[in-house]
Amino acid sequence: MAEKKKTEVKENLEREYVIPLREKSRPVPRYKKTPKAVKTVKEFLVRHMKIRDRDLKKIKIDPFLNEILWFRGIKKHPHKIKVKVIKKGDIVEVSAVELPKYLEFKKKRLDKRETNAQEIAEKKKTLMQKAKESLQAQPKADKPEEKKDKDKDKDNDGVEDKVEEKEKQKSVGEAAEKQAKAKAKEIKHSTGGKAKQKTAPVRKALSR
Repeated sequence: MAEKKKTEVKENLEREYVIPLREKSRPVPRYKKTPKAVKTVKEFLVRHMKIRDRDLKKIKIDPFLNEILWFRGIKKHPHKIKVKVIKKGDIVEVSAVELPKYLEFKKKRLDKRETNAQEIAEKKKTLMQKAKESLQAQPKADKPEEKKDKDKDKDNDGVEDKVEEKEKQKSVGEAAEKQAKAKAKEIKHSTGGKAKQKTAPVRKALSR
């Protein structure tokens, strides 16, 4: 049991650090100072939280901490920052210990939105469950849609009567067209086509 407790403590480490940022960003040009400060935070935590492969992607910076680092722009980052660190397995989550007032207000607003969204989702789930239960509790009677389908299909052959009538009319029309074409062909062959057609009568001049 004691060994299990030790492993749990190692998996979920919680620490607080004050990270200096000025020394590392001093030799860097002005337009790269804040990105270098972000990188120094990650390098510091990789070293102190004992990530063996030195992978900076395993350190996840909180968006509010990132906003504190970038608040004064790319050229003027804070000279040091107090940070709370939680290690869960191989991943390290970093957040600021103290937030400024403008960020506190923003965080409260976002938390409120999330709670409201969760409440709405839970309400929808409960309504859906109630609807399902009510449907299951009702006796299995013919639904109005099924009744309409039955009225439409009196032959019980799986096809609506209106559809059958339309198909019949189409077939009759097609048959009539075929017959008309056949008659036209017969007339052409009997008359001998264009060659044997009667020519117009030639007018003779009257003798005086």
